[in-house]
Amino acid sequence: MARVIGASSACALLVLLVACSALATSAARDVPSGTARQPWGGDRGRKVGARTEVRDVEGDREVQELGRYSVEEHNRRQREEADDLAGGGVGPLEFRRVVSAQRQVVSGIKYYLRVVAADERVFDAVVVVKPWLQSRALLRFAPADAE
Repeated sequence: MARVIGASSACALLVLLVACSALATSAARDVPSGTARQPWGGDRGRKVGARTEVRDVEGDREVQELGRYSVEEHNRRQREEADDLAGGGVGPLEFRRVVSAQRQVVSGIKYYLRVVAADERVFDAVVVVKPWLQSRALLRFAPADAE
């Protein structure tokens, strides 16, 4: 058991180191030659742990798959709730597409998704993905106008 936990910790540390290295390499390319770099990103406006927009959301297969997962998980939870209450309920949602998304590095990657259902209703979903554990979890799924 200790080896499994140790291996998981080592894997998580490796993923974190690779991500930091990629960010450092990316930041180094953003600075024009001859310009003094300020530590910790200077005034570029980006902060560690801040949300970043996902570009080309409609073409991002991972984001679209997470949107589909969020709708399926919402439907599963609704079915369980209806079974517990022994009553009918609203029919299941059908996924159409994700129209906007943001990523945030936390203990994994947290995705903030704006999901459109087949009936054109819009929902906000929050999904956390931990690739080293091969897990994903739906944290929130609600109509877009409900905060």
